[in-house]
Amino acid sequence: MEADSALAAQWETIAPHLPGALSGGLRPGAGPAAGVLPHRMSAKDARRVLNARLHLLHVNYGALCLHAVALRRPSDGQSVLLLGGHGAGKTLVALALVHRGWQVLAGDVTLLDVSGAHPAPRVLGGTTAFLARRAPTRRWFPDLVLPQSAGDRVDLGHLAGTQTAPAGTQPVTVAAVVDVDGDPCARQGVVEVLDTHTAATVWWRASGHLLERLLDDSPMVLRQFEDAPAAERRQERVRALAGALALHTVWGAPQAIASRIEDLADTTSPTPTMEVR
Repeated sequence: MEADSALAAQWETIAPHLPGALSGGLRPGAGPAAGVLPHRMSAKDARRVLNARLHLLHVNYGALCLHAVALRRPSDGQSVLLLGGHGAGKTLVALALVHRGWQVLAGDVTLLDVSGAHPAPRVLGGTTAFLARRAPTRRWFPDLVLPQSAGDRVDLGHLAGTQTAPAGTQPVTVAAVVDVDGDPCARQGVVEVLDTHTAATVWWRASGHLLERLLDDSPMVLRQFEDAPAAERRQERVRALAGALALHTVWGAPQAIASRIEDLADTTSPTPTMEVR
């Protein structure tokens, strides 16, 4: 990708928020290129445009960019996905699992292989940034030392287990929509299983996360990047995923949800079967 020199100089701060991105991805230049970024685009808007383009590339090759945190338990290779909207508590539950020995594979957007080349969906990687909101993190983890930073979002990449690790080849065995709830009645964690249609709708929304963003300084609509054929391909992947992997909803305190997630990992078959038409 080519961009103006000011934007290229900020690549190292952009890359952690792109699924599957490596260092050195932007270079200064003004020559023709398939994905030239507009001149003088802000770093935040550049990240959003790049993510929309990456969404399309990944779908074309049989992968979904899911709004989800992915973790692996090193002791047995079990991998889980934590889904939920902004503020639902995905990072809080991930922290509770990290304290139990789990390792983060993707911090906010997970790149999931649903090509059908393997019998089950696999985590290929994702975004490496692992950000949390300061106030909820302090509430649920009062002993955690948080770094000083401007604003409410803090980077927890300094903690053991939160530096994103290579995804490996283990299939995802547990997927859950989490909702951290301060209600004492939910403190032990409540688990339900979504029906296939509802699950497909949740996967569809999670897999379109990178397109549902507004730019700060441009009237460009990111949704326009996905044409009808691309949407159909994504829909096929989503339906196959919903049929292969049970989607649970779990709410309660972060530690209680983490305990429920571990129970599910201990009792779920490690080889879900996925068929993509």
